[in-house]
Amino acid sequence: MLNKGRSVEELFSFFAEKKSLDLDHDYILSSMCTLPHSVAVRAHCMFMETNLGDPGLFPGTFSLEHLLVKRFGDLFHCPDAGGYATSGGTESNIQALRLAKALRHEVASPNVIVPASAHFSFKKACDILGLSMQKVPLDRDHRMDAGKAAEMIDANTVAMVGVAGTTEYGMVDPIADLGKIADQHDLFFHVDAAFGGMVIPFLDRPVPFDFALKGVTTVAVDPHKMGMSTIPAGCLVTREKDALNTLNIDTPYLTVKQEYTLGGTRPGAPVAAALAVMDYLGFDGMKAVVSGCMKNTERLIAGMETLGIPRAATPDVNVATFVCDQKRIPLPWRVSWTCQKHLRIVCMPHVHADRIEAFLSDIGEYHA
Repeated sequence: MLNKGRSVEELFSFFAEKKSLDLDHDYILSSMCTLPHSVAVRAHCMFMETNLGDPGLFPGTFSLEHLLVKRFGDLFHCPDAGGYATSGGTESNIQALRLAKALRHEVASPNVIVPASAHFSFKKACDILGLSMQKVPLDRDHRMDAGKAAEMIDANTVAMVGVAGTTEYGMVDPIADLGKIADQHDLFFHVDAAFGGMVIPFLDRPVPFDFALKGVTTVAVDPHKMGMSTIPAGCLVTREKDALNTLNIDTPYLTVKQEYTLGGTRPGAPVAAALAVMDYLGFDGMKAVVSGCMKNTERLIAGMETLGIPRAATPDVNVATFVCDQKRIPLPWRVSWTCQKHLRIVCMPHVHADRIEAFLSDIGEYHA
């Protein structure tokens, strides 16, 4: 710590210098996060000092968390859903598996079945919870093989995971088939829809992935991704309203005497921000945002193939992948690469049509 404080001018000059080192979103094509909507920023600023870890002190903010869960319950075909606002998909996934293990506490050597495409947060979850992670191979379309998943279920299996909007290829696993398998085995079934949860419901032909399917137990969704909320904003939604009470621990010195959340102090600001965007845009507004992102994805794929760069997969959501040499990407564009070395681009709301055209022009000229 400095012995003497800095002036406001000096301090924010220093911050401005550091902020200038951050990448410009105009050239970020690899992130599943985006610039927050203006109403999200305004709502966030209104609730910056609130702490949902002690909800009795902030009953208004606590009521917004209930509204956020209600919005997702309605969107995911379960009006009486339970759940809470998390910091994002990692926390939601950890909590889902924590709940699954608690419900089968008698199993001495529990395992969890996940697709090979599962987010790396499941590795963290299994390490923390002492679960063995069984990875199911993917089919030719980069989706979890439901038949092989069924074959891997044994007496020690406490949960199965499916992904709705995979991080690398933007695919939706066969959630309907997996839900039937889970129902037949009376198995906890968690759907990681951190990305796809705010894309799939707004597609012209949405693929079933949520509580409309009998076997689905919990769903993770991240408003700070396609929901354009401030960071961090996630939500774990449960079919049974009070399911998470299984995880309650005593909190004697707070305004509530038990809590099931993973974090203690929890910011209310991103919760308000997430709700602000959903209520401001409504279903029709979100559908328009998603439609624009999907059109940009289609245009990108068509443009790249015109340049002789073939797609690696035909995605279900706004993630495009290509068979491309890493040397073909000119600066200052920032992209990413899958484990199979395919070029990966996410057409988020900040990746406007003009950015797609600029990228196509640059990559075309770079290798003309």
